[in-house]
Amino acid sequence: MIRSVFVVVCLSAGPLAADPAVIERIEVTPQGDAWRFDVTLSHGDTGWDDYADGWRVELEDGTVLATRTLLHPHVNEQPFTRSQSGVAIPDDTGKVFIRASTNVDGWHSDRVAFVVEGS
Repeated sequence: MIRSVFVVVCLSAGPLAADPAVIERIEVTPQGDAWRFDVTLSHGDTGWDDYADGWRVELEDGTVLATRTLLHPHVNEQPFTRSQSGVAIPDDTGKVFIRASTNVDGWHSDRVAFVVEGS
């Protein structure tokens, strides 16, 4: 009986069901032949054990154009915005997709479409 209780306590000490990072806002600015992406994320960062650790720009077929790695948790800064410059988008691309990641669950299956005007 004591062993069973101990196992349950150990399993519940870590994150049981991590929540995905949510893409709150996307702003895209042309910069010469490339683009700057400002992406705002929110996530229930708890510290180094569970935090939003990145976002990326993808084409519709999943080709990754750029990845913005987040190197630390943002526990007291929610939501937060981080930028990535120099993103090359192929000509005739009407929209791109932003996908977020957490260090617990990796890349989320959902992504947010963004129409790129003038690419």
